[in-house]
Amino acid sequence: CDKYKTGVIDGSACSSLCAKETLYFGKCLSTKPNNQMYLGIWGNLQGVIKCQMEETIHLDLGTELEPRKEIVLFEKPTRGTTVQKFKEMVYGLFKRKLGEQGNLLELVNLILSIADGNKDGRVSLPEAKSAWALLQLNEFLLMVILQDKEHTPKLMGFCGDLYVTERVEYTSLYGISLPWIFELFIPSSFRRSMDQWFTPSWPRKAKIAIGLLEFVEDVFHGPYGNFLMCDMSAKNLGYNDKYDLKMVDMRKIVPEINLKELIKDRHCESDLDCIYGTDCRTLCDPSKMKCTTEVIQPNLAKVCQLLKDYLLRGAPSEIHEELEKQLYSCIALKVTANQMEMEHSLILNNLKTLLWKKISHTNDS
Repeated sequence: CDKYKTGVIDGSACSSLCAKETLYFGKCLSTKPNNQMYLGIWGNLQGVIKCQMEETIHLDLGTELEPRKEIVLFEKPTRGTTVQKFKEMVYGLFKRKLGEQGNLLELVNLILSIADGNKDGRVSLPEAKSAWALLQLNEFLLMVILQDKEHTPKLMGFCGDLYVTERVEYTSLYGISLPWIFELFIPSSFRRSMDQWFTPSWPRKAKIAIGLLEFVEDVFHGPYGNFLMCDMSAKNLGYNDKYDLKMVDMRKIVPEINLKELIKDRHCESDLDCIYGTDCRTLCDPSKMKCTTEVIQPNLAKVCQLLKDYLLRGAPSEIHEELEKQLYSCIALKVTANQMEMEHSLILNNLKTLLWKKISHTNDS
């Protein structure tokens, strides 16, 4: 709010947060100081407020946390930058992150319309500074690209690098979330079986799974290239009261080109050194002791691995065997397969069809 009041930043949520005080912070949802998430109430709407500080590589608990480097964060664009120059900056950023795509200019124009928080038809310097800070975040960029897709939470507003998204009712594939202090002491094997007890009914699980398969289609070779899901944790996926899948955390979904840049010069002694997030793995080239850039598993294989126990438990007996067969052939999918794109489409459509046929006549659909 200090930055907003002194005219450094601006955005569609700034006056509600700092002047009118109609945007409230509720319960804190995160356990890490470098990534803050809160339930938020904005007028009569519920949302989630995210304020992402840069990921710190190492937190020494004995020392004070470094104060946030605000000056660095909002230093661009500088005073005197024209809108045309800002467009070129954004275009250059997209080219680095997304590669040479024919329609990057459309995306630049979309960003400019979102940056114009007060909808006065022009982007002021404080609005441009806020948009630039937000564009450094994977999740924000993906939200803009997928804003018309039903499995991406809607972006409600922003102020500086703080942004507000729609609230997702259930914030894990599984139906139970415990206070983090309990999570620390529950053995992971017991936690897994506990998760399985608290899942929705099977037709509802099937509907959520269809939504996840649709999201895989949204990020696989879309209009702005291929995005890789690098943290396939059930905690990053949620659903609403109609059992439509909604992504809860998209920070570790990265453009393929961007990932190749991040990993290509990484020093390695074994394949274990070539992992980004928890699930994007490449191989270590022992002759150069550098990571290769080809990710081994496509998103679909990782999603099927996550859905295997979720869908097979409680599946109707008449489709159990076929479902198991399809899930295992999906898990075996490799990026290097000759006909990977065709096989990917075939497996994905077969799975969706099998699940949809089973639930299309039920109330849950």
